[in-house]
Amino acid sequence: MSLPAANIHALEGASGAAAGDKTSVSKAYKTPRAALLAGLEDFRSGASDSAIAALKYAAAGGETLAQWKLATIYATGDGVPHDDLKAYDYFSQIISGYDEDDPDWRDKSVVSNAFVAIGTYSLNGIADTKVRPDPERARLMFNYAATTFGDATAQYNLARLYLDGVGGDKDSRQGLRWLYLAADKGNVQAQALIGQMMFQGQEGLPPQRARGLMWITLAREAANDSAKDQWIKDLYEKSMAAATDGERQTALTYLEDHLKRRN
Repeated sequence: MSLPAANIHALEGASGAAAGDKTSVSKAYKTPRAALLAGLEDFRSGASDSAIAALKYAAAGGETLAQWKLATIYATGDGVPHDDLKAYDYFSQIISGYDEDDPDWRDKSVVSNAFVAIGTYSLNGIADTKVRPDPERARLMFNYAATTFGDATAQYNLARLYLDGVGGDKDSRQGLRWLYLAADKGNVQAQALIGQMMFQGQEGLPPQRARGLMWITLAREAANDSAKDQWIKDLYEKSMAAATDGERQTALTYLEDHLKRRN
């Protein structure tokens, strides 16, 4: 499979800036790898400016972890102004540099995360930039990360696209398959959604209320983001109130069996 073409700018979007970053620290570090290690250490100690300079030098030298660290720094605004376009460009470098014929599996999680990030940016676009919403590319990115790396977040996102018919035809069967895989790997959003669908009987699923309640309970136990996961907490309360005593007891049995299988 050939990877999708990525619209990539060198480092910050200008080769001159990249060259300047590299020159400013080239005397301090013998190799990009040394710059990476120093940059990570500086970042942990709170020296953001020197950390970012070192990481940029390492990223220019092809260090995947440096590219990923810079992408996440700009995506979250951690020590720098928040800038999704710079994050997008660094994530794109990871995808562009990935060799599927000779992968370095030490970078598996980083590369997988980059595909998911580019998929998310492609789905939503970045306001006032070159990155426009492209649901078809988003589905392609999520599919690659889901199938190649078994990434649970990608599997959940891909499931949603299939279930909603975004970026291609609606396919409930494929959507449910990917949703179950993500839920079984512990993706909280997937657990809550498949639980809701089983409990209520949706997308062609016959009601499986006890089984659905098990998944909702798993999601509720793992939900820890007060804002992002509030819908899961609400779903749990509503489902528990609607369930019978027998359904709650059966769900508990399913939950114990599930946890035993996972352990």
